[in-house]
Amino acid sequence: MPLLATVSGSPAASPPAFAPDGIAACARRIREPVHVVSGPDGRELGLAHGPTPSGRVVGTLPPLYPEWLGGRTFCEAHGVRFPYVAGEMANGIATTAMVSAMARGDMLGFFGAGGLAYGEVERAVRTLVDELGGRRNWGVNLIHSPAEPALETRVAELLVRCGVPRVSASAYMELTPAVVWCSARGLRRGADGDIVRPTRMLAKVSRPEVAERFLSPAPSALLDSLVAEGRLTREEADLAARVPVAEDITVEADSGGHTDNRPLSVLLPRIAALRDTLCRRFGYRRPVGIGAAGGLGTPDAVAGAFALGASYVVIGSVNQTSVEAGLSDEAKAMLCDADIADVAMAPAADMFELGVKLQVLSRGTMFAQRAGRLHAAYRAHGSLEEIPPALRALLERDVLRAPFEEVWQRTRAFWEERDPAEITRAEADSKHRMALVFRWYLGSSSRWAITGHGARRADYQIWCGPSMGAFNQWVAGSRLAEPRHRTVVQIALNLLEGAAVLTRAHQLRTHGVPLPPQAFTYVPCELA
Repeated sequence: MPLLATVSGSPAASPPAFAPDGIAACARRIREPVHVVSGPDGRELGLAHGPTPSGRVVGTLPPLYPEWLGGRTFCEAHGVRFPYVAGEMANGIATTAMVSAMARGDMLGFFGAGGLAYGEVERAVRTLVDELGGRRNWGVNLIHSPAEPALETRVAELLVRCGVPRVSASAYMELTPAVVWCSARGLRRGADGDIVRPTRMLAKVSRPEVAERFLSPAPSALLDSLVAEGRLTREEADLAARVPVAEDITVEADSGGHTDNRPLSVLLPRIAALRDTLCRRFGYRRPVGIGAAGGLGTPDAVAGAFALGASYVVIGSVNQTSVEAGLSDEAKAMLCDADIADVAMAPAADMFELGVKLQVLSRGTMFAQRAGRLHAAYRAHGSLEEIPPALRALLERDVLRAPFEEVWQRTRAFWEERDPAEITRAEADSKHRMALVFRWYLGSSSRWAITGHGARRADYQIWCGPSMGAFNQWVAGSRLAEPRHRTVVQIALNLLEGAAVLTRAHQLRTHGVPLPPQAFTYVPCELA
């Protein structure tokens, strides 16, 4: 079944369909014009394909293709055929193989650099440059790292130096010098006078106030500071003052990992309206795209996102079960068993001290409860030494599975390589030392899920939103029920195809056609 088929010649006229099964079959033929016709009594409505049928034609809908669901300006700007993005699942779960597959499938994918050491990010970037250097439809994540600003800066510099064409900025609460520099570096005037951006930035946001910062030009004080440091030229700073920090805003609703648990139907229109206001205020010459992320695991959800006005969709949680995902087979199997309620909120490793939470899988793992115990102990006590003996014994036995001092030695060894300043700070601040010890569990738990550490299966931290359960119910009994068939491109093509089928069904329903329930279903299959 081709995803894009051309209709050659003049198809034979088909008799109008008025029975439910016939109407449903006609509605699924989305790549052909469909005629809405009235029956002999003038009241009953049905569907017909082919040349204009005899009888009264109420209206005709043109062909509909999956690639037309989103914004054409997004596809043109990023050199893609489909308005679809595979999101940057952290710790390399969104692998280089996933990014390459998406690029070759005429879609956009981002490598999950968040949480990785610099050397790992550098190796991934160089791999992608070697494989995809001539393409523009791929990118890498730049994640806000409040505890490691030097790492954030080094990664930003790496992305620009290696010519990574697309950068997805995520988890930002404020603009940092690193993300502004990454956005502004290399700006110049083209021959037609338009501002040329060698690095196109997409910003993933879940709050209007953060969206406003990325939709506005970078603050002059921050640009002036970067010029004074010699990191930007005066021309680059002047041009940055004329364009938004990001020309695409991904609105992240209830999702796996970091999330504010907002419903997409509330959040996206709010930020789209803000986009329109700011574009008028600053007089931008190019449109700013609005994408949708979070809770998108079925054709219904994808079609709904486009109906809300999204230019593109970003898919995350469900891609963790794909062939290309950097997650252990055991963790993938756990995800395949999930239903929509099998998720929970748990403390985030990178923002542990701030009390920030993320959404994880709860079925088959005790991570959320155990991480919650650690954070409760952190809030209640000023140091490891202050923790009561009974609680300490419980945490060492049931959560860490090692004495505090042993975990501290492991933690110390980690930070000696990553950032020795953290050790200095911990030795001077006992509460920070406690946070690092507890963060060892949170950081290790995600790696255990990636590597498939069987002895720590009950501690797996697997970022997951309700969309995973919805996806599992949708694919049950179909080809995609088998994980070996779940390539990231097949997942994408089926979600888009299904969204197009549902969109056509909704179009016909608004014209008064009595669509049966089966017209609003789509069963996944092999697509090319």
